[in-house]
Amino acid sequence: MKIIKRTNMCGELRSSNIGQEVKLNGWIAKARNLGGLVFADLRDRTGIVQITFNDDASDELRQKAMELRSEFSVGVIGTVVERASKNQELDTGDIEVVVKELVIYSISLTPPIYVKDDDNVDDSLRLKYRYLDLRKLQMQNNLRLRHKIAFCARQYFNEEGFLEIETPMLIKPTPEGARDYLVPSRVKQGSFYSLPQSPQMFKQLLMVSGCDRYMQIVKCFRDEDLRADRQPEFTQIDLEMSYVDREDVLQIQEGFIKKLFKETKGIDIKTPLPRLTYKQAMEEYGSDKPDLRFDMKLKTINHLVEKSEFKVFSKVVENGGNVVGINVTGGDAHFSRKDIDKLTAYVKTYGLNGLVWIRNGDELKSSVNKFFNEKELKEILECCNSKKGDLVLIGADSSKVVLEAMGFLRRHVAELMGILSDEEFNLLWVVDFPLFEEDEEGRVKAMHHPFTSPKMEDIDLLDTRPLDVRAEAYDIVLNGVEIGGGSIRIHDSSLQKRMFECLGLSDKECNDKFGFLIEAFKYGAPPHGGIAYGLDRLVMLIAGEKSIREVIAFPKNQNAQCLVCGAPDIASDDMLEELAITVNDKVEN
Repeated sequence: MKIIKRTNMCGELRSSNIGQEVKLNGWIAKARNLGGLVFADLRDRTGIVQITFNDDASDELRQKAMELRSEFSVGVIGTVVERASKNQELDTGDIEVVVKELVIYSISLTPPIYVKDDDNVDDSLRLKYRYLDLRKLQMQNNLRLRHKIAFCARQYFNEEGFLEIETPMLIKPTPEGARDYLVPSRVKQGSFYSLPQSPQMFKQLLMVSGCDRYMQIVKCFRDEDLRADRQPEFTQIDLEMSYVDREDVLQIQEGFIKKLFKETKGIDIKTPLPRLTYKQAMEEYGSDKPDLRFDMKLKTINHLVEKSEFKVFSKVVENGGNVVGINVTGGDAHFSRKDIDKLTAYVKTYGLNGLVWIRNGDELKSSVNKFFNEKELKEILECCNSKKGDLVLIGADSSKVVLEAMGFLRRHVAELMGILSDEEFNLLWVVDFPLFEEDEEGRVKAMHHPFTSPKMEDIDLLDTRPLDVRAEAYDIVLNGVEIGGGSIRIHDSSLQKRMFECLGLSDKECNDKFGFLIEAFKYGAPPHGGIAYGLDRLVMLIAGEKSIREVIAFPKNQNAQCLVCGAPDIASDDMLEELAITVNDKVEN
């Protein structure tokens, strides 16, 4: 079969190409037979161009053209001409290609999904026939953007002296916060490898090895419940540097972010990026990844309500909790009483018992009028920076519950009011995270991982007030989504031992879980730190998508299944026997 060697991509043709002979390859997006004329839209990864078979075409060519159907794979040779009936919706709408030669490489069955961006097809069908779904121009653009971001990262960090080094995919199971994916060993039966949740320990070993600056675009694996921005396998832009402090790391990363947004969106990001401490972020926005595209800061109003007759507020303050308000700009006209009831139901899903509201309209109206006089309501409004036409929403509970619930409410209200733009990009650093947090049973655990360095000024608190110790940890946040996080690591063996003691780990547990890293630190470990970006999330946000599945070529569904190939699947008896594995008969497949 003849292969037409293309000279141009379909979506690149313009009026400047008129008169040129071009050779194109692609798929038929749509074919139309108008008796004497046959028109078709030819699509490749760059776009669509109309091809025409006119009266001058030979009978053989015209007959072949009449056979064209959607998703036939073809090649054409023809001349670019001005289009009589222009299509302003297409970048190529001013021209068309009059075909003089057509090769049909392969025919197509009627596709189970339409290959067009606005098909609104069920996600399960899109994932099952992903190879068709990926032909859509929007999906091709997402994959091209992903490539551009990855290429930009490699280029920038290469210029900054980073070496791209691969770390192992088959490692020892280690605790990192989520369940591991286990891989059974045939050679050492009864033993298992783990797929890495991150290259954390190996990139630290590379610093001990003298590599100085490491980067890797790497697959990571976590066996956890899925959501819009989470997949069982995901990709990180992973980095580590020696002989650095926090400022060095942040400065290098801001250079990357500046280059990235300039090359992908044409936007000049102003640096240095704003910074909030973890404490500020939680108190002012109710989130450690605040969205700063809009204001609506949380305001703690304990001092105004601690002696109130409204016991819901005064009792919370008395018990050490917080009463927190949000001023919704323009909210008085936007939210009806029924809408506020829905907001109340919304915050209850985050543990808050209810909401108090104050309408700052022509007259003050409130759900607690009988407990507060007009002067007291005005004081609350003033504290919340409320103006006429606004709506103030107030919640009360323990500090953790009320801040987080009001933080979620803040973002939810902004979405309902339509004030969030995918074309606006707000970046910031959140720094000085707590080193430890309590688990559900009240035990101390590392907020990030056990190799995160405490701030030097807080080290004396390790033994007496560990929950007050701050970490040399930092997250970078884009539009309310954490796109990267890292820390300065512990490189001193004695400090690392104290860290393990705070976590209640015995020497045996430390050696069993992290012995190879502890051993390495005994041989001159340099001060080091790093960061990892979630590449999928980063591409998702820059592309303006709502799910990372839209920027991954072959993602899993909500049940962690690959609908294209049918993974996970049952292993044969022979395979299981080689691995000395028996599957419980009660397991349902």
